[in-house]
Amino acid sequence: MTPLERVVREEWGRLVALLLAQFRRLDLVEDALAEAVATAHTRWPEDGEPDNPSAWLVTAARRRILDRLRAESMAARKEPLLLVEAARQPPEGVMVDDGSVVDDDLLRLVLMCAHPALPAEGAAALSLRLVMGISTADVARLFLVPEPTMAARITRAKRKIVTAGIPFSVPAVDALPARLDTVAHTAYLAFTAGYAPGSGPDLLRVELAGEAIRLARVTHALRPTDTLAHLIALMTLQHSRRDARVAPDGSLVLLPDQDRGRWHHDEISEALALLDATVPGATPLSESFRLQARIAAEHATAVSPEATRWDRIASLYAVLERVSPSPAVRVARAVAVAEADGPRAGLALLDGVDLPGHRLPAVRGELLARSGDRVEAREQISRSITLCDNEIERAHLSRRLAELS
Repeated sequence: MTPLERVVREEWGRLVALLLAQFRRLDLVEDALAEAVATAHTRWPEDGEPDNPSAWLVTAARRRILDRLRAESMAARKEPLLLVEAARQPPEGVMVDDGSVVDDDLLRLVLMCAHPALPAEGAAALSLRLVMGISTADVARLFLVPEPTMAARITRAKRKIVTAGIPFSVPAVDALPARLDTVAHTAYLAFTAGYAPGSGPDLLRVELAGEAIRLARVTHALRPTDTLAHLIALMTLQHSRRDARVAPDGSLVLLPDQDRGRWHHDEISEALALLDATVPGATPLSESFRLQARIAAEHATAVSPEATRWDRIASLYAVLERVSPSPAVRVARAVAVAEADGPRAGLALLDGVDLPGHRLPAVRGELLARSGDRVEAREQISRSITLCDNEIERAHLSRRLAELS
């Protein structure tokens, strides 16, 4: 990683927030900062890295913004008035807080991206672009959409911020927890898209999952909450298994077959320490993340597949289902119960469950196979194959079907 790449990766969100706090023009700020980075990419190798790279980028971007404002002012033949307006007064609809609620510009940027007026996908993409500094091309690659599609999605989100008058601020103290929960939810959506892509050729997208964790960490460092702590612990525990989940030929490696020596045990230790320092969540979202983290911790601390405490995991899933009931939780609980009490007990929990996608017939087929009903198992797994849009998972299911034939 070059010094410029390091600054962009680590400082982008802070630089955007710093300039946005001064100029209040999201369109100008991002364009100017991108131009400054492009200039640095050309000049730094020739002139040498400046003593303060981030200050160099801010100064270069600020000059471009002022040039653009000056040009706009000239065009409107109101140069003195508009320059004074840009320099001294925030335009309408921005910066309504006085700094007493949130005293950090970067957090203010995170909260702006989490505004409820933005659609979830747009908010997630905008957070990755503005807060994390990920290029539009890379965000598009992470979400498996063409770059023009992602560019349009991000543009719509930014336009929504402008047209809806979404402020570079937070509206009130009582709205802050919900906005932070939205940040957590956005990070979890991005992580899930990276940890278990529902479609496409990849079994996992490590970069997207890693960036989602970084977004949660940045926000938690600025304004710690139990919800974010629980989420960071959960994502870190799951992410720690990334290297062991894929075989050298690219095929899926199930949890019992993974080489536990390839797990990132330093990340597991860090996540467990963070989890142990928290208390039960005060909201369903927070407690849901904590319980899922506890389940992930049971897997992470088992020295072998045989040592896994499925009885504890099944109990945790039962509590999770009370806190955050959903068909997906029920299916996961059925797997744990099957491991603890046998496949028939797991199958009983699936009666009446309706869950779109391939996961439900895949689980039902596997439990039927383990209970000895191979005919019905093949039918369920065949159905799951037709519903599966992920190429590697579909190949895994096809191999399992062949084993049962």
